Amino acid sequence: MSARPAPAPPARLTRWEQRTEVPLFAAGLIFLTGYAVRVLTPHEAEPWNDIALILVWSTWLLFLVDYGARLRLSGLGPRFVRVHWLDTLVLLLPLLRPLRMVQVYLAVQRRRDRPRLSLYARVIAYAGLTAGLLGFAASLAVYHLEHTAADASIRTFGDAVWWACATLTTVGYGDVAPVTFWGRAVAVGLMAGGLALLGAVTGSFSSWLIQVFTREDEKRPPERG
Repeated sequence: MSARPAPAPPARLTRWEQRTEVPLFAAGLIFLTGYAVRVLTPHEAEPWNDIALILVWSTWLLFLVDYGARLRLSGLGPRFVRVHWLDTLVLLLPLLRPLRMVQVYLAVQRRRDRPRLSLYARVIAYAGLTAGLLGFAASLAVYHLEHTAADASIRTFGDAVWWACATLTTVGYGDVAPVTFWGRAVAVGLMAGGLALLGAVTGSFSSWLIQVFTREDEKRPPERG
């Protein structure tokens, strides 16, 4: 027996997503900027810390309003939390909003007849952008959690960026590593994200190379015996 196809989202929900994905992505960048200011500037740096705090809370309230609207328009009731688990996770952890890059692309693409980029270029571009934003967010989070901990090896934001690059690429030099529980939780999430995103990039690039070489072989005239 074949599995039933997933039901299409209601038209009102689809229209809402088309209208809000790009503005909410911009709000996510504002949230990330505000969080970066809060983490990287001294506590006595006023009024920048207060402005950053206002940006963080106001954008999070936008995410909460959007989540409530999606829940209401979906018609799923409490099942929305389980069916749209990524939306729920991103609401609770707004630093994970880069994971919604695919939805942002789909919302933009619905306004055009044809994609501007090939399939392989789209995968590489959006996975690369997502990996970069996710790595930056993880660097901020792990620096915030680690730099004041006892026996911490991540003391500066530069250390955190170096650690994020090594973790995203699964190299794992081990010269710097989180020592707190929540810092290690961030590391686990970044490892999983790095495997998925960079795997998509390398897989797409390899497939593109195979396609190019296959076309070259097809153009080459057959050798005479």
